[in-house]
Amino acid sequence: MDMDADAFESLVVDELDQLPDEMVDGLDNVVFVVEDRPEDGSLDLLGLYDGLALTERGRYGMGELPDRIIVYREPHLDRCADLAELRDEVHTTLVHEIAHFYGIDDDRLHELGWA
Repeated sequence: MDMDADAFESLVVDELDQLPDEMVDGLDNVVFVVEDRPEDGSLDLLGLYDGLALTERGRYGMGELPDRIIVYREPHLDRCADLAELRDEVHTTLVHEIAHFYGIDDDRLHELGWA
């Protein structure tokens, strides 16, 4: 599949807007970022939560850099055959990475079908 960076970012924003309010309302000091690939250049990683989960925070507040949820464009495009599949995969990636913000680990996400 082929899609330029701007179109992919718009798709990510659309999918983020469709997530339930209960899921996104609790996100505090989090930014969403779209990048082409992970630092290692691989196509294996679709997204990354870069931050400190709510369950691990002690004192957290003013002056803290925002946590980041990164969605990687090229791995998604490599994995998906059409737009519908791409939307589904981006949706799953967003849910997965937001779950990490709330302290849900990969094992539990696998159990729930989000990994």
